[in-house]
Amino acid sequence: MLALLQRVSQARVEVDGRVAGEIAAGLLVFVCAEPADGEVQAARLVDKILKLRVFGDEAGKMNRSVVDVGGGLLIVSQFTLAADTSGGNRPGFSGAAPPAQGRALYEAVLRLARERHAPVAAGEFGATMQVRLTNDGPVTIPLTVR
Repeated sequence: MLALLQRVSQARVEVDGRVAGEIAAGLLVFVCAEPADGEVQAARLVDKILKLRVFGDEAGKMNRSVVDVGGGLLIVSQFTLAADTSGGNRPGFSGAAPPAQGRALYEAVLRLARERHAPVAAGEFGATMQVRLTNDGPVTIPLTVR
């Protein structure tokens, strides 16, 4: 699975003018399933997201996780993380899982995250979304979980 994490002071996702999900300080996580992914990769991804130390401690070092600081998670599906731009100027997306598999794994990530952490907010799989955020740092971390 592919993910892109952004440490945020706030983030929200809107669909058709309504708020689908929002958090205060925490992590905005864009998630993309690949064809070889399954529940094992979804669980590994959630584990990594919850343990990744990207928040400052009292000395200002990135030594705390989202769990340690009580931050929120806003998890958004984004198949474009699998973009292949090697063949020209139009990206290809054949590296992303098919929609049914992608939806199932996105929902698995949400379920697993909600079992272990709160608050967890979400976008809507397959929807056209507007994502608004204030990146804190800025801190942006790409993740690949196999």
